[in-house]
Amino acid sequence: MKEEFTQSILITGGAGFIGSHVVRLFVTKYPQYRIVNADKLTYAADPANLRDITEAPNYVFIQADVCDYARMMQIFEQYSIGAVIHLAAESHVDRSITDPFEFARSNVMGTLTLLQTARTCWKPTDRHVFYQISTDEVYGALGFHDRAFTEATPYSPRSPYSASKASADHFVRAFHHTYDMPVLLSNCSNNYGPCQYPEKLIPVIISNIVQQKSLPVYGRGENIRDWLYVGDHAQAIDLIFHKGRSGETYNIGGNNEWQNIELVKLLIEITDRQLGRPAGASLPLITFVADRPGHDLRYSIDASKLRNELGWSPQTVFSRGLEETVSWYLQRMHLTINKES
Repeated sequence: MKEEFTQSILITGGAGFIGSHVVRLFVTKYPQYRIVNADKLTYAADPANLRDITEAPNYVFIQADVCDYARMMQIFEQYSIGAVIHLAAESHVDRSITDPFEFARSNVMGTLTLLQTARTCWKPTDRHVFYQISTDEVYGALGFHDRAFTEATPYSPRSPYSASKASADHFVRAFHHTYDMPVLLSNCSNNYGPCQYPEKLIPVIISNIVQQKSLPVYGRGENIRDWLYVGDHAQAIDLIFHKGRSGETYNIGGNNEWQNIELVKLLIEITDRQLGRPAGASLPLITFVADRPGHDLRYSIDASKLRNELGWSPQTVFSRGLEETVSWYLQRMHLTINKES
């Protein structure tokens, strides 16, 4: 029987925040590809993120753990998987401090399991790619005036989460150099947008503003992050997957650094306005709490390699991206939104 699709791509963690945006983009943009979404459906995943494409003829969902070697082998063989976009990972720093073993299991052993499965199933003569999605946190921390991370910045992870991602990245590169596996890697800055699990900063703040609960800010709120809209990240992944050079790493950043306290104030302004509340009504809810252990001061991404080689740059203006994000969460909470916002 003639193959219906030009290739089958396994996307792991595709029911999660970033993964669901990548899956939707690939399913809708490339009907000639069969997209196989393997997700364990842990607490941070939600199949409802993809309810609009579940019936697409080129989409397959499988509930599976990437650490299960036999299951991964079955999926590779059943669907003739020719490429992997690996997003499945535990990603919350606070949780990694509490349970580092789970992060090592999921992020390190899960990646190694997929790599070994691909090495076993793929023939060297065929065209394949293993694309590892990583984080800027593997580079460590910057001072206020340090230059941004580049692809040449040495790894210096400072939390169990970033250590687990760094280890996974090293395994990907090791398989490239030892077994000549075609690989790609990208390291992204903090993502924001619809579908993010509500343990992360932006959805927590939005939810607490709505409920008029305290808005917890670590330390004095001086920590700086570079924020990237999740849709822009998905577009970058698409571009790197199709045009990136094998063995290369590409940094993906929003060129959009904000101190946490200023971000919280902006979220207050947007959320109060969309709810029809007086300007600044929720400012008194800001509560400074004890800093978490080993809290990195600043992350900053230099994405010039991706811009210069592949022509990518973020397209979403931060204020507009936040407006859309707040609107999405309010709608999900079944709240009436001020139509004039």
